Amino acid sequence: VIILCVVEVIIILMLIFLRNRIRIAIALLKEGSRAIGYIMSTLFYPIVTFILIAICISYWAVTAVFLATSGEPVYKVMANQTLCKYANLTCDPETFNTTNVTKLCPGAQCTFAFYGGESLYHKYIFIFQLANAFVFLWLVNFAIALGQCTLAGAFASYYWASRKPADIPLWPLFSSFGRAIRYHTGSLAFGALILAIVQLIRVILEYLDHKLKGTQNSFTRFLLCCLKCCFWCLEKFLKFINRNAYIMIAIYGKNFCTSAKEAFFLLMRNVVRVAVLDKVTDFLLFLGKILVAGGVGVLAFFFFTQRIPVFAQEAPTLNYYWVPLLTVIIGSYLVAHGFFSVYAMCVDTLFLCFCEDLERNDGSTAKPYFMSASLHRILGKKELSPKKA
Repeated sequence: VIILCVVEVIIILMLIFLRNRIRIAIALLKEGSRAIGYIMSTLFYPIVTFILIAICISYWAVTAVFLATSGEPVYKVMANQTLCKYANLTCDPETFNTTNVTKLCPGAQCTFAFYGGESLYHKYIFIFQLANAFVFLWLVNFAIALGQCTLAGAFASYYWASRKPADIPLWPLFSSFGRAIRYHTGSLAFGALILAIVQLIRVILEYLDHKLKGTQNSFTRFLLCCLKCCFWCLEKFLKFINRNAYIMIAIYGKNFCTSAKEAFFLLMRNVVRVAVLDKVTDFLLFLGKILVAGGVGVLAFFFFTQRIPVFAQEAPTLNYYWVPLLTVIIGSYLVAHGFFSVYAMCVDTLFLCFCEDLERNDGSTAKPYFMSASLHRILGKKELSPKKA
């Protein structure tokens, strides 16, 4: 009881101390809803990202299968007796029955083992598979980076418009996509490359951990565990930096390194606001995803159990409806996650724009704020400075 009381007191004190920052976070969430309302086309951009990632997966799968099946089929002797000296040796299935192997090893068979050969290409086939995996990770990260930069450019055009929505460009999403393709491809590819290298190292560590299981000592297990933990944290940090760097690229058009540095120091100067906004946004978006998945799940349950009179005739008769029900729930959650990611990107973009607005402007006639009236009131200003003169 005492511990619970102490925790409650700490939470109340934190809420009192951070109340202004929580109000700013909520105001940014509301502003994000308005921005998406003005730029409704952004809600459908995850479909473009999904198509690009599907193309990358298809390319990787086809290339991996080609590499795995390239070369001649290799057959080996499979013997029931462990003392057979011909066991695991290569053989020819067409002439196997004419050899002495079947006489010396009764029950032995010449079965297919794998595709391969003795050439230099086949000896280094694993290296080619790693290269294929690296290209796959690079392309996927580039597709995600392109989507983040495109959405950031569209939402930034909303924030920096003096009169909303009159000064918003006619096609903000298409204009931002064109700028990202024309001017920022190198920066996006460089950021994706850094992240792909770290992800490939994590894949290699997982492969080594799988191969060395049962043969490694305690020190090796500890070392691999530390390496996997460090590179997991590094990947999370790089994703955070890359995301904000892409926002700065979309706003100012600078290169990746400069944008990443400016975004990092800008966030460090507003670290408390970043923490509050991140937690509030994650909590509300998680509630939204659960609400969507739960609502769809309830409707699917009544549909599959034929409890909706309107659709009773169309509903299939199922003896076990939990599998399709779980499929619908998981699918609806993934779809909701894709669309809510647009909202999260909108809030992050508006937050960086808000921090830049506070540092570059002072609310005077010469340097007016571009923020909304609600954010302006939270900062303690009675009214907006005149910007329409």
